[in-house]
Amino acid sequence: MALSGSGGFLSEDQFICSICLDVFTNPVSTPCGHSYCLDCISTYWDGGGGKTCVCPLCKESFRKRPELHINRTLKEITEQFKKMADGLDRGAMVFEGGIESQGWGGGGNEGMSYGVERPPVPPRPPGMGVMPGDLLLEMKTRFQRPSNSRTPPPVLHPHPPSPFSSNTTALSPPAPPVVPRRYTLSGPADSSTDAPLCPEHQRGLEFFCRTDQTCGCAVCMEGEHHGHQVIPAKREWLIKKSQLEITEAELRDMITQREKKVEDIRTSLENIQVCAEHETAGSMHVFSALVSSVERSQAELLEVIEMSQRAAQHRGQTLIRDLEQEISELRKRSATLTQLAQSDDYVLFFKVRDTFSTPPQTRDWSDAVVTSDLTSGAVLLTVNQMVERFREELKRLPEICELWLTVVELLYILSMSTIMQEYAVDITLDPLTAHPRLLISDDGKQVRCWDRYQPVADGPERFDRVVCVLGRQAFSSGRHYWEVEVGGKTDWDLGVASHSINRKGKIIVSPAHGYWFLSLRDKNDYAFRTEPSTALGLNNKPNRIGIYVDCDKGQVSFYNVDAKMLIYTFTDSFSDVIHPFFSPCTNKSGRNEAPLIICPVSMPLVD
Repeated sequence: MALSGSGGFLSEDQFICSICLDVFTNPVSTPCGHSYCLDCISTYWDGGGGKTCVCPLCKESFRKRPELHINRTLKEITEQFKKMADGLDRGAMVFEGGIESQGWGGGGNEGMSYGVERPPVPPRPPGMGVMPGDLLLEMKTRFQRPSNSRTPPPVLHPHPPSPFSSNTTALSPPAPPVVPRRYTLSGPADSSTDAPLCPEHQRGLEFFCRTDQTCGCAVCMEGEHHGHQVIPAKREWLIKKSQLEITEAELRDMITQREKKVEDIRTSLENIQVCAEHETAGSMHVFSALVSSVERSQAELLEVIEMSQRAAQHRGQTLIRDLEQEISELRKRSATLTQLAQSDDYVLFFKVRDTFSTPPQTRDWSDAVVTSDLTSGAVLLTVNQMVERFREELKRLPEICELWLTVVELLYILSMSTIMQEYAVDITLDPLTAHPRLLISDDGKQVRCWDRYQPVADGPERFDRVVCVLGRQAFSSGRHYWEVEVGGKTDWDLGVASHSINRKGKIIVSPAHGYWFLSLRDKNDYAFRTEPSTALGLNNKPNRIGIYVDCDKGQVSFYNVDAKMLIYTFTDSFSDVIHPFFSPCTNKSGRNEAPLIICPVSMPLVD
């Protein structure tokens, strides 16, 4: 139903709850300004699992669940609107389980019932369905819409008078069957002229049977679908469409959350890489300073020991010199006394006797000793204690580093899981590009080098000198990941190559010539092919190589899938379309006959 006036109009849409798609029952308004039925919005929020409450229309979230109060004014207006609509719906209405109709004529439908017979509806009293002027003014003020927002619905007009008078009714031919008109709050719903027709009854498929989940016309609903749950097809379509929009919005939110999580993980990995480089440089600097400090302390300790030794030696030499001097004097005195005792000259004896009768003046050497801390081992004991404490501190480093490496490995696994799940592609080999000596499996997943040329047609896409092949897939944007089994081979090349590379004759392999790939030679020599090649020392020999390409960033990375380790990353710019590149290399040694195998991407597991 529509109310028109000079200032605007009102329609059923303004009294419809966007959740149940029906007229408001106990309408409430959220803080963002949208209105819903009290039960609808409460049920919607209860189904959120206790999380943040969100407005279904504008998606504004509320940390604390708002307290909802019934909008009395809107409720009264809605009730008045319902009463006004009831006056229009007495003539014909749609109800679940059947269609009540009046004035269904004869013709080809005699004997068929299309509803439940009810007593005739008494004529509507004057003024019924007419809204009071003051309420109409308030509704127009509150719910007026811009004139250009939508086309006003047509104004209902009374049916034109019948050209046949009452006295000629008996002479008029029977009227054709008239399809009962369906009324809603916005007035009689005209049958959709472009609605599909029922193949059996040639009437519009305007109804939907929820019981059988199928569309049908009015005759179908009163026939095989009688007693089922029936609803206008357009209303059911709007309900399902609204549900799809809500589901789509939820999916967009989930995608946004996961994309944000991916960016957070990438940011964390970049921060960890920066921190790892900082920690490595800092640790090397600290250990270098520690080694220098130890060497300096060692030199100082040796100098102290040497000085202590020299001091003890100097004191000892001084004492020895003094003792030797006294010993010399005592020996001279002893020799003189010996000569005097053996002399026969008694005159001389009495002359010198008094001189030697008193003992000589000598030093008391009982306390003369040479001591040092070196003899007690105190220095070595102190050094041992300091080194032991230092060793105890060093023992903690592996535990800390092991925990740190565990975190790094976990972040790597999360990152690789994201890469594998989102960017894994199904790669197949392109036989038209393969060197004639290459054998490609029927499924395009394996390639090996044969000792004979195959009878294949030469074309501009085919390599004629280097035993290599490209993948069918071409990449110009986005991120892509695939894995190749290389176990059992002594030589191979894997990576990507530009579509415009030279494929005839001798080939120069480098990023400048459109090749970005990793190589193995002689079973142990790994290198990335730059000019000159970048040698890579790998402690763990990979059996499966993961190749990740970010075309937008110009990045190609190689992973050891088994060891969960990054092997090498090279950053460049891809000015052309790129293809996966494979070369099993020749089998000159007789040990490189194993094929390169493109494997399904396997998800990494946390041990």
